[in-house]
Amino acid sequence: MAVPKKRTGHSAQGSRRSNWKATKPTTTKCPNCGETVLTHTVCTACGTYKGQPVKLADKAAAAATAPAKKTAKKSTKKAAPKAEAKKVEETAEEVKAEEVKTEEAKEEKTEE
Repeated sequence: MAVPKKRTGHSAQGSRRSNWKATKPTTTKCPNCGETVLTHTVCTACGTYKGQPVKLADKAAAAATAPAKKTAKKSTKKAAPKAEAKKVEETAEEVKAEEVKTEEAKEEKTEE
């Protein structure tokens, strides 16, 4: 391993480090409020990043005001009529079961 023969002087050390300096952090203006912000960070004044809200509550509010996105395309294949009839029967049975449960609950409340 290389070991220096003599100690480096202060001026030699200083001239070696002459180009070693801190840089000023880059800043930009927030597109939402116009405040000066560090690049690639959330605005501390309004809480947005690239014009989008960062907080979950703000995202929910923005989503409520924004128009709904288009849904995925439906398949073009037609289902067999028997399969559709089965689905209708299953949903009808579920509705009947729910009605029976609600009636039983009402009867229990009246008995008490």
